[in-house]
Amino acid sequence: MPADPAAAPGERPPSEAGARTDGGPRTDGEPGADGGDAPEEEATRADGGDAPVAHTVRIELVDEPGQLLAALKPIAENGGNLLSVFHERGNITPRGRIPVAVDLECPPDRFETILEALRDNGVNVTRAGAEEFGAEVTVVLVGHLVDTDLSDTLRRLVDGSNATVADLELSAPAGAGSDEQSSARLRLRAREGETAGVLETVRSVAAEKGIHVIEPMEGGQ
Repeated sequence: MPADPAAAPGERPPSEAGARTDGGPRTDGEPGADGGDAPEEEATRADGGDAPVAHTVRIELVDEPGQLLAALKPIAENGGNLLSVFHERGNITPRGRIPVAVDLECPPDRFETILEALRDNGVNVTRAGAEEFGAEVTVVLVGHLVDTDLSDTLRRLVDGSNATVADLELSAPAGAGSDEQSSARLRLRAREGETAGVLETVRSVAAEKGIHVIEPMEGGQ
């Protein structure tokens, strides 16, 4: 969330930092003086208590203009920071809706508020939880990506590895039906320690579709 304009990021007002209001130095016995106990709020921040936590929220949307924007608005309005959005247009749910996976981060105490705001706006939340995707893997896919159904490829990668698509850059100058190959730079976000499994899923799906994989470029390099 935006920092308070009265203080620089990471800086605390004098009244919170333990400084004397009369401008004098702190003395023994005052909180924080000479290595004494820090105020409870400062200790909480040092422990990372307010640090944002990554979450994945899966929702269903009616295939109508403006539905995605309306679903994402409550997230931003309630303290959430969008990381990525995976819109599965080629995979319709039994209810005739489009599944969407939204990766976001927010302070721990804001997540339930965000879910409540989504439901109040009529958004059907099918799954929500803290995924803590702290690792990234970037690969390049080369082949007939469009003709082999790129949406299906991405869906199978996500379902098979429990990763999320953070970014996709597609280069297909010839378009569908061409003999020329296209390429895509794909950045996947995964849990710590699970990147090897993500890469194995990428290799497996790519092999089935005759797609060549250039890997790995970890950490989004």
